[in-house]
Amino acid sequence: MILRLLDHLEEWLIAFLMAAATLVIFAAVVHRYSSGIPVVQDFTLQINMGWAQELCIFMFIWMAKFGAAYGVRTGIHVGIDVLVNAVNEGLRRKLIIFGLLAGALFSGLVAFFGATFVWKLSGTEQVSADLEWPMWIIYLCIPLGSALMCFRFLQSTCIYVKTGHLARVDHGHVEGVDLDTDPEIAAIEADPNIRMGGKS
Repeated sequence: MILRLLDHLEEWLIAFLMAAATLVIFAAVVHRYSSGIPVVQDFTLQINMGWAQELCIFMFIWMAKFGAAYGVRTGIHVGIDVLVNAVNEGLRRKLIIFGLLAGALFSGLVAFFGATFVWKLSGTEQVSADLEWPMWIIYLCIPLGSALMCFRFLQSTCIYVKTGHLARVDHGHVEGVDLDTDPEIAAIEADPNIRMGGKS
């Protein structure tokens, strides 16, 4: 139940930040171009949108940190597994577990040092340039996102040790296309004259 809630919270946060950043950028672009139109120029020049770029940068940073944790959970990170696939099953399993634990260690260290940095920064009065938000709040995404990423690496490790399943995304899969039941694909696969690269 708690893990499902964490999964949804992670997805909602990423979706909200992406949608909000898109809306803010759209509003800033409309504002910029409408400021040159004589009919609405007097009205639009009274609105200050100088903060929009900074806000979008902050939202994209937060989205990237939590998106990285989401990527670990769903297996969408790019991985080079040529060496891992070339070895026998026993060594492959050890290499995968080592890689997952190394990812957990790295993201855990980033979370620890990020938390130390944020703690020291919270004692200062440093604020962002346009929004004038406390910078420790902006940098809070480093320990939070990295801690979640560390948790996701450990979660993936436990799942892999118990089940042997590693989350992966099939980048060749197209939603709504079932290769097993499609009659055209079945006919192509059944034809001995058709092979990769055309007819022989």
